[in-house]
Amino acid sequence: MKLKISIIICTVLSLGACTIGTERDITNAHWNLAKVIEVAGRQGVAADDSCYYVSSSTALYKYSKDGVLLQSNEDPFVNLALPANHFGDIDVYNGEIYTGIETFMDGVGQNIQVAVYDAQSLQYKYSINWEPESGQVEVCGLAVDREHGRVWMADWVQGHELYCYDIATKEYVGKVALRPAPKLQQGICVVDGKVLISCDDGQAEYGEADNLYIADLYPSGEGGISDVVKYRTMHDFIRAGEIEGLTYDRSRDELVVLSNRGARIILGMPRGFYEGYDHEIHEIFIYAK
Repeated sequence: MKLKISIIICTVLSLGACTIGTERDITNAHWNLAKVIEVAGRQGVAADDSCYYVSSSTALYKYSKDGVLLQSNEDPFVNLALPANHFGDIDVYNGEIYTGIETFMDGVGQNIQVAVYDAQSLQYKYSINWEPESGQVEVCGLAVDREHGRVWMADWVQGHELYCYDIATKEYVGKVALRPAPKLQQGICVVDGKVLISCDDGQAEYGEADNLYIADLYPSGEGGISDVVKYRTMHDFIRAGEIEGLTYDRSRDELVVLSNRGARIILGMPRGFYEGYDHEIHEIFIYAK
């Protein structure tokens, strides 16, 4: 299918009435918790046919599907042109790990970029530069649209749009508006024209669970604005904490969600622990249909 893109007046990316794929349908999927695996990273998760990839704020890890740590890169920013201290959610595609990366402190992001790493070695390869005029001010995570060769970034600070870059040309393409904007976005996952968004919108102090939301990535309605609806409340997390990245494991038809528990999070930063914890625990929750 030939991709036709237009940037309309409000700079929203639109594909008109185009039909995006028929291979998978996650719209009405009912996910059941199948397994929980503790991991080292607290930020993002991705999956290919054989491995899980997990990001902490400052490292990348590779795990077997059984949860065995296979490899790590704990100095991933060494070759970057711009300084960075923070990975967000990640994705893996065609043997490369796509990461949303920035310098982040107390709710403010700088030096935003899509940094790409080799999935075999976990070593840095190249970056796709951020377009400041897009309006994006932070990157909490990203996802690859495999059908169209594009990478989308989300913004934890504002959250009103998702921002699109072309993988082949490494150029900014446009953005799609989200209404209502999910607050405190953490990660995104793209499957057949739909985007799942994980949000840290529960109140951990009171045991309130976080939520997933779903929207059309290429809306066809007037104005190109995408309607956002609640997809799933994460009641089955071991303890209400901080939801992070998520991914769709195409090899197993499973939804994988990363969550942290134990630490109090203030302005996106860990500040002490809840009763009964002396460290933060990071886990991926794996759901099957």
